[in-house]
Amino acid sequence: MLIESVPNFSEGRRPSVVDELAAAVSGTPGAHLLDRTSDASHNRSVLTIAGEADAVTAALEATIAVAIRAIDMERHTGEHPRIGAVDVIPFVPLGATSMDDAVGLARSFGRRIAGRFDLPVYLYARAATRPDRVRLADVRRGGYEGLRDEIATNGREPDFGPARTHPRAGAVAVGARPFLIAWNINLESPDVELAKRIARRVRESGGGLAAVQANGFMIEELGCAQVSMNLLDFATTPMWRVWDEVRVLAAEDGVGLRESELIGLAPLAAFLDVADHAGASPDATVETRFAAAAAALQLRDPDPLMALELRLEAARTA
Repeated sequence: MLIESVPNFSEGRRPSVVDELAAAVSGTPGAHLLDRTSDASHNRSVLTIAGEADAVTAALEATIAVAIRAIDMERHTGEHPRIGAVDVIPFVPLGATSMDDAVGLARSFGRRIAGRFDLPVYLYARAATRPDRVRLADVRRGGYEGLRDEIATNGREPDFGPARTHPRAGAVAVGARPFLIAWNINLESPDVELAKRIARRVRESGGGLAAVQANGFMIEELGCAQVSMNLLDFATTPMWRVWDEVRVLAAEDGVGLRESELIGLAPLAAFLDVADHAGASPDATVETRFAAAAAALQLRDPDPLMALELRLEAARTA
């Protein structure tokens, strides 16, 4: 059962801790660490792991052990919403693996880590057993501090584990979902209120684009505001459509787009769709078509290995 997992950790400012998390994956036989991304303003890191289910879950358990030891949520600060040291663990089916397989894996894994680490675990997305926990934002309501204070109240108790947050690691959301593209667009402006206004207009919940979640942040190290997004279904709303919409909305305030940045990886098909929209020849090489997509999106540090399939192929043949 081939699976991908993209765990998010509440640590993006101490490279030594992120190194430990990555080493926990690399040291697990059969688990392929395809990508690692850290953001100091969000104080968050994302690892992309793929392989057979047993190898991936073993690697995840190893990272949880590191996170519990190295991250203290009582001292954590950052722009990004979070409820725990290991904030969220999604399972994404690859190859012939079905979504039902991923749901079963998420639920069994959630139960197992709740018992092993004494962690409260919330099931979300396709693995949710309650309608009010399908959306990750609903699970994260109030952030770590809000959950810590409300976890024992009716309706906020976890699906597995104790009805109290772990003294250091908080809680964790475990789910199953289709491929999600985590993607940010940086504005040529430090106006964070503009980024938030654009985010409200572009996201589905605000009447914007289908299958798009968005928020606005200030990225201090870049000196600019950012529209940070999750694209839940690139076939419904492709990357080029989101880029064009954000560009138009920013232009209403006389602001241009500086660049975009990918967090983790994206399916090759998502990039090829952008290349088609940009007018790249369908007969060109994959590398040429990727370059056309990257130019259209002003993608920072473009590399064809940002495509999941190409990265996994490279990892398995290395």
